[in-house]
Amino acid sequence: MSKKQKLELTWVGKENRPRLEPRILIEDAEKSYHAATRVGENDIFDNVLIHGDNLLALKALEADYAGKVKCVFIDPPYNTGSAFTHYDDGLEHSIWLGLMRDRLEVIRRLMSEDGSLWITIDDNEAHYLKVLCDEIFGRVNFIGSAIWQHSVQAKGYSGKFSIGHNYVLSYRKSDQFVLRDLPRTDEHNVNYRNPDDDPRGPWRSGDVRNALVRKNLMYDITTPSGNIIKHPPKGWRFSKETFERELSEGKIVFSADETRIIRKIYLADQEGRVPETVWLSNDVGTTREANSEVRAVLEADLFDTPKPERLIQRVLLLATKAGDLVLDSFAGSGTTGAVAHKMGRRWIMVELGDHCFTHVAPRLRKVIDGTDQGGISKAADWKGGGGFRYYELAPSLLEKDKWGREVISKQYNAEMLAQALCKLEGFAYAPSPDVYWQQGHSSEADFLYVTTQTLGPEELAALSEDVGEGRSLLILCAAYRGNTDLWQNLTVRKIPNHIRSRCEWGHDDYSLNVANLPQAELPTAPAARQGRLFDDGEDA
Repeated sequence: MSKKQKLELTWVGKENRPRLEPRILIEDAEKSYHAATRVGENDIFDNVLIHGDNLLALKALEADYAGKVKCVFIDPPYNTGSAFTHYDDGLEHSIWLGLMRDRLEVIRRLMSEDGSLWITIDDNEAHYLKVLCDEIFGRVNFIGSAIWQHSVQAKGYSGKFSIGHNYVLSYRKSDQFVLRDLPRTDEHNVNYRNPDDDPRGPWRSGDVRNALVRKNLMYDITTPSGNIIKHPPKGWRFSKETFERELSEGKIVFSADETRIIRKIYLADQEGRVPETVWLSNDVGTTREANSEVRAVLEADLFDTPKPERLIQRVLLLATKAGDLVLDSFAGSGTTGAVAHKMGRRWIMVELGDHCFTHVAPRLRKVIDGTDQGGISKAADWKGGGGFRYYELAPSLLEKDKWGREVISKQYNAEMLAQALCKLEGFAYAPSPDVYWQQGHSSEADFLYVTTQTLGPEELAALSEDVGEGRSLLILCAAYRGNTDLWQNLTVRKIPNHIRSRCEWGHDDYSLNVANLPQAELPTAPAARQGRLFDDGEDA
């Protein structure tokens, strides 16, 4: 492979991409919830819980939240094979990867430039997912792969490994992301001592050897008695100027026999601790702990593998600060929202199943009321407060009439229609209270107007005069008469004709419930390539 070639993962059906309809969100005020009083100065009320297909919901969020999400945590279905009993071995991976690819591409657009993505996954797809994420986010933006000890009890059969870990893959949007340190506790300071009564306080010895070969860091050191200390094979970790300064300040000292140097790392300089890639159950919890947390607030065993609050807490400590926006498009039992809420982060969650309102919403209400004192509540000193808005995905904008023609859905009123068409055309929906035709805008001088009326030359002329010079108006109407080219500041289009070919209308379920998907046919492949479902782009 040449250096210019890009390593890619291929699979059956990779070229097939859904043409997603950018649905609008409709608030269900009866399911929205907020605290009766303000508990603190930083209570957050504009959190979002969405009931609906998560791919359509991600697309629905794009217009308003593109580039604004600081942290995405998702716990997608792991593809253990149990959902793929109707498929040939291997094809299941293609289906899973295609469904994940579609979601990750929208997620990337939602992330801020300094944002990050964290995915829990197991051995079934972890390594394929890594390559897929390399392709979408760029390999240079891979942060790391942490091992989470999700179980401390051995289980399984003789002759097989007992699986006690999952992975947490993490990616950044760009190099603007900063991985934060974890808080320090007393157990992290046990190696700091002060045997020489250094006035700066306890210290430990730091490594003085460089990890990479740097010729400018290869110099010998002369001790006070004239002894020569040769540089390490790859050089020192510091320049000669830094060495001389820290030596004069007492931060670097010689051993008693002057055969080596000691560089002091002071406890007083340590604000946090560098995160490691092994996350033990003692620190971040187990699946059993997560189940106990869920049962304590929901009294239900609906969820097979919920995530413990301490696991999400660690992710948010590493990737966010108070007030940042967190997204989870596989809400499950609602742990991400619960933890984000207790930590003072804003959050958006999406869940397709009915447990969105039977379990997730009730759990969050208990968080807001302060009655949920499990999980990280005590560590976060959680007393309650804030709120969330509950949304349903709107039905598809177009539906078929009795003759099979695609027409505007009868479930859409004038306001919903204007909002949906603004989203479809890339306009911000912002109806003016004073100017009836200013229903949306793409700039300070470009507007959109939606009407189900038929417009004639008189109405169009009046609109053109009202819009005036230096401004433009896109008009979406049921029909019009006359030559619209007469008005240079107007663009007139008929609906629904203007939008019929834009999207897959009436498609309500892009879920990862792959058992419900139709059986795909494997393409005929040359003999030399038969059976190779995955390929790095090179010939064998």
